[in-house]
Order: sequence, then C-alpha cells, then structure tokens
Amino acid sequence: MQFPVSPKVGPSRFRRFRLFSPILAGATLRERLIACLGALLAIGLTGVISGYLFGQGPHLPLIVAPMGASAVLLFAVPASPLAQPWSIIGGNTISALMGIVAAYFIRDPIIATGVGVSLAIGAMSFTRCLHPPGGAAALTAVLGGPVVAGWGFLFPFVPVALNSCILVGLGLLFHKLSKRNYPHVVLKAENTHQTIDLPSAARVGFREEDVDAALEVLDETFDIDRADLGRLLQQVELQAAIRSNGKISCADIMSRDVIAIGETSEPDAARHLLLKHNIRTLPVKDPEGRLIGTVGLRELSGSTETIAHAISRPAVARPSDAALSLLPVLTDGRTHAVIVVDDDYRILGLISQTDLLSAVARLLPNDSAPVPVVA
Repeated sequence: MQFPVSPKVGPSRFRRFRLFSPILAGATLRERLIACLGALLAIGLTGVISGYLFGQGPHLPLIVAPMGASAVLLFAVPASPLAQPWSIIGGNTISALMGIVAAYFIRDPIIATGVGVSLAIGAMSFTRCLHPPGGAAALTAVLGGPVVAGWGFLFPFVPVALNSCILVGLGLLFHKLSKRNYPHVVLKAENTHQTIDLPSAARVGFREEDVDAALEVLDETFDIDRADLGRLLQQVELQAAIRSNGKISCADIMSRDVIAIGETSEPDAARHLLLKHNIRTLPVKDPEGRLIGTVGLRELSGSTETIAHAISRPAVARPSDAALSLLPVLTDGRTHAVIVVDDDYRILGLISQTDLLSAVARLLPNDSAPVPVVA
C-alpha cells in the first residue's frame, strides 16, 4: 500500500506508519470481512457439533486452541498451501501425536515442548501437511494438563482430529457458497487442439524450469503454490505490457462494420454469413439489438431449427479497454473474436485475433534488421 508523504511528515515518521500497512499481497476489505464471517460460523459450529457428539464437561474440551489459528489460514488465506484440507487435518493431528509422544517419554516439560514442536515440524514436512497451528497442537499436547493427560494417545484424534475435520468440512461448504476456489487448485492451461504442443501462451516467456531456477537462486521458502507463482508472474508480464502500451484501446483497432444475426434466424442463414464473409465468430442479437451471444460453425454443426440453442457465451470488452488486455482471451485456443459493446450491450465493434495481431506487430521495435516476409 502506498501513502503520500506530506511535507510536514518526515521520512522516519512515514516509515513508522508503514509498519501498520497490510503485508498480505492481494488483501482487500471484502476478503477480510468474508474471512471474519467464515471464522465466526466455523469455530462456533465446530464447538457446537463437538459438544453434541461427545457431550460437555471438563473431561473433554469441546474445541482446542489451535483451531483458532487454523481458522485464520482457512478463511483469510485459503489459497495458501498451508491452509489446504490435508494440511489442516494432517498437520494438527500428527503434531498433537508428536506432542503426546514427547510428553510420554520426556518428563521435563521444557525439554518436552521443544522436542514435541521439533518432531511436529519434521513429521508434517515428511507427510506433506505443514501447518503452522500444528506447532500449537504439539504444545497443547505437552502442556495441556490433566485433561489432555487423561486422554493420552487418544487426544490427537479426539478432539484434535475431530475438530479439524469439522472445521475443514464447514470451510469447504462456506467457500463453495461464497464461490471461492477451495481446496485451492490451479488449473493448468491445456492445448484445446488435443496435441502434445504447449498452449500458445506458454510457448514464449518464462517456463516452469525458469521458476525452479529462480527459487533455487533465492534459496528461500515462500508461502505460495509453485503453480500460483507462475500464474502470478504471467499476469505481471501482461500488466506490464498493458501499462507500456495502454494508449492503444479496443476502439482503436476494432472492426466497426460488424456482421451479426438475430436469435430467431435459421442455422443455414448463419452458416451462409460465416462462409460469405470468411469469419469464424458471428454475434447474435436479440430483437432490441443487444448482444446475447455468438455462434460459429462448430456450434452450428448440430441440427436445430433456429440458432437459439447453438449460442455460446460471448467474450466482450468496452471501447476504452486496453487492446492488449485481450491477449489472454484471444490466445486461449477457443475464442476467435471479442465483441466490443456499450453499457447497454449494444454491439459497437469486433476485435478478431487478426486485428490484435496487427496491433501487436506495430508495437514491435523497428530498429533491428528487417525480417524476411513469408510469402
């Protein structure tokens, strides 16, 4: 977060205020409020469900303290590798077991706490479920007093594993209802032509081995999935290109004489327009002239009386959008054109892959040796 430096505020005071700036990349007020709501519901319900299943009383803590830390990760940073279901369930359970083992064999509590946390980190690392609250689970197992001692080797499973499973189950439901990607899975781009070639967007720029080499050089561990890191770097490249060439807008390069068709038209009429004008995407309008979708020869391959059942969801943009912002859409292997619309979804223009390619070609530096033109 950037703050303007007032002439009355010295650099030292400015640096002090920066200590209170958010350090979590991508954090927004909306995301934090969602995290608060999720933790409120999940922690409360975890205690209620645990009490319903096993009763209440001093012989059984309804919910152990590390669940609070797990909830922070689960709802505030659900994309973190440390917040995934196996990390929460396995990390807490295995760590609690390591704490019980340390307390059983080592009578000195100070030494047992150190050994328990150390064993927990090692066990979580080998079982691929590293979870920071696991350290607290190990400490709880060592220093939990007579209640924990009474449960002995059952404590890692009841209540630790039980709490963890309930918390994760509620987290899965909450994230699904709030339309968040959890468990966090990064979908790799696939070649839609079903060949072994990499997708077109992945054939230039950095590759996976470049990310691995950079991580090896930095020699640090980052709380981000490797695939997420690559996706982030690709977006950084795109945003830098847009910033450097942001003056070229969609309105500058779009075709304005757009061939379109009504939603009640027959498939033969749509095929005729596609072939006659040598285009691959045909916008479809409703009776009021608003865009409702697109059709192509692939969509029209089925037998329908009208094209209404063959309409695909359109890719759209606004005239003021940066032209280079369409690169991910027009290089995904499926989309051949983007429809430029106004606020009422009326068609203003169309940008094809050829239009964007021509615009990008003009941005290339011209101080190098001439490139032979392919006939």
